[in-house]
Amino acid sequence: MAAAPDQYRVVAQNRRARFDFEIVETLEVGIMLTGTEVKSLRSGTSSINESFAGEMEGAIFLFNANIPEYLEANRFNHEPKRPRKLLMRKRQLLKFLNAIRRKGMTLVPLKIYFNAKGRAKVELGLGKGKRNVDKRSTIKDRDWQRDKARLMRNKG
Repeated sequence: MAAAPDQYRVVAQNRRARFDFEIVETLEVGIMLTGTEVKSLRSGTSSINESFAGEMEGAIFLFNANIPEYLEANRFNHEPKRPRKLLMRKRQLLKFLNAIRRKGMTLVPLKIYFNAKGRAKVELGLGKGKRNVDKRSTIKDRDWQRDKARLMRNKG
């Protein structure tokens, strides 16, 4: 079954990021990939759980994202954890560079997906790290919502 034209297919997701960081703003950016990386992404075996975005050479790069080697590519393969350049407009680049230079702000990749045109995109989140107190309150709220839904479902 084909997806609707306005939808996208998520390849990798960082679910822990919203727990560890308070996401202030999100942005969809492009990513520079080689051919074997795109084929490997389409197979759906990549991971961005330990990855982060940062500044290098005046641009923003995605570090530590694991896109495994494409098995059929033999000697033309890529490095699985190489830094990958993120593509964004100059104004957005300057805005995010200024934000991460401030204390406590970081760029976290939330998901990698293919858009309706078939291009690989990264959803970046500008976040501030949560303290343990904030994490405990998040867990408490999540548990209460789950219990409330269970009570409503059982009641009728």
